[in-house]
Formats: sequence, structure tokens, C-alpha cells
Amino acid sequence: MAFKAGFLGLIGQPNAGKSSLMNYLIDQKVSIVTAKPQTTRRRILGIHTDKAAQIIFIDAPGIVKAEKGLNAFLEREALDVISESDVLLAVLSIDEKDADSTLRIIELVKNSKKPWMAVITKTDVSEKAHRIMIIKNMVESLGIQCLQVSILKDGKAGRNNILDNLKTLLPDSPAPLYDSELYTTENVKDLVAEIVREKCFLHLSQELPYQMAVQVRQFNEDTKPCPKIYVDVIVGKESHKPIVIGQGAQIIKKISQEAREEVEKLMDQKVFLELNVIVRENWYDHNQTMKELGYVIERK
Repeated sequence: MAFKAGFLGLIGQPNAGKSSLMNYLIDQKVSIVTAKPQTTRRRILGIHTDKAAQIIFIDAPGIVKAEKGLNAFLEREALDVISESDVLLAVLSIDEKDADSTLRIIELVKNSKKPWMAVITKTDVSEKAHRIMIIKNMVESLGIQCLQVSILKDGKAGRNNILDNLKTLLPDSPAPLYDSELYTTENVKDLVAEIVREKCFLHLSQELPYQMAVQVRQFNEDTKPCPKIYVDVIVGKESHKPIVIGQGAQIIKKISQEAREEVEKLMDQKVFLELNVIVRENWYDHNQTMKELGYVIERK
């Protein structure tokens, strides 16, 4: 059989489990995962390679509707992933309140005219069995395969089942598109920023994490006795700064400690990590500031 390789876009609602699914399928943590929706802000590539195929997963932000600011960037990123992928995987939520957006996801991938299949996530919730069947029947009525997965329970067998079915949709390729040893195209600096942002989502409540950005200001990998990394945690209002820092700096210390421990696992060595909370007033409403932080809306 011919070797297969291609780009596969993960398309779904915010918090449908796209990031968890990608990490599960490549068996590595590349994309951040929290209980809050819409934590993915830009496309992130994860790579699975075996003897038969190479799948380059693109974890896109959840599909949202917006005309300006950060949410407009998120929508553009997700729609660009659809247009740039060879194959699409619709990641569908079983939550009833997401019914309209589930229909929109299915319409988007169907109208792309690209090969696709669907996966229903978080299927370990037994009381949602009726909802799983409704979604499964809806997708299969289009002649499209629809699998269901519990990342917590299905383990390697569930992973291999999804991967084997995805491989059949990929185009033929004379060779892998990326080095077979790679599991992501992200560099260490970008991964550090994502790790810090994940810890902010975990330790800060309500809407505050959505109004934050994280930027690695300085990354000195060659310093002795260990690399030194300086990271700015950027908030949009002066009143948010003391909330992020916390009483006696307890919150920012906790974020920093957990981020440092994960970065050390990533780099397989001790690191010095310093977080600095700074204010850039309403940064998420200003295109120039968003551009400086890596959020660029390309008009097409």
C-alpha cells in the first residue's frame, strides 16, 4: 500500500475537546487543555507518524462568530484551517446547549467538499447516551463515519481505531512531510508561553483569562547553571493586575511554580522562570497590539 500523509484540521465548538483529542492521538501534550472553553487561540500542529502514514493535526480555535478584536482572529484562524487542510475531523460536543453549533460545524465541514469524518468526545457521560445517538445518526445520514471516544477510558485501542480510520482519508505521499521523529512544529519558546497561559486559565476564574496574553520576553538557553526564561503575563485593565498577582503574590507564585515544573519536564532540565504581570490597556481591541502579540487577522 502507498504511504499516506497530509494535514488534518480539527474543527469543533469551543471546549468540544479538540486539544485533548489531539494530545491523545499523538500521545504527547502539545495543545493546552483546561475546563474552560476557547483556550486555543491559534493553530497548533501535532504530528503522528507510523510505517503507513503521517498525520499532521491542526488544532484550530473553536468556531465562534465575531466581527472584530480577538474573537475575529479566532474565527479567521478556524476558517483558515478548514481551507488549508487536506482532511477534516469534526469534533462534536454532546452537550444539548451546543446543538446549534454542532449543526454549524457539520455544515462547515460538509460544505468544504473535503474528505472528513466525525468524532463525538466525552462519551463516558452515561446520561448523554441519547444525545450521542442523535449526533451519530445525523452524521451517518450524510454517509460519513462517526466514531465516539472517551479519552479517559478507551486508551490505546481507542486511539488506534481513530488513527486507522483517519489514515484512509489521507492523500498518497511519496514520503513523510516532516521528520518522522517530530511530534510538533512548535518551538520551545512557543510551548513555554502556552504552558504559562494554561496555568493562568487553571488558577484564574471567570472571564479574566480570556483578556490575558502571554509573551516570552527573553529566553536565554545557554546561561549557567540553567536556562533563564522571562515571561510577561499581559492583562487588559489595571484592575486585573492585583487579581492575577493575588494576595501576597500567592496566585502568580502558584502559576509560576506549576509552569516551571512543566517546562522542566519539557526541556528535561532545571530552568529559572520569572513571570511579570504588565498592563496593556484593552490590548484585545487594538489590531496593532494584537499583531505585536502574534494575533494577526489576514483579510482574504
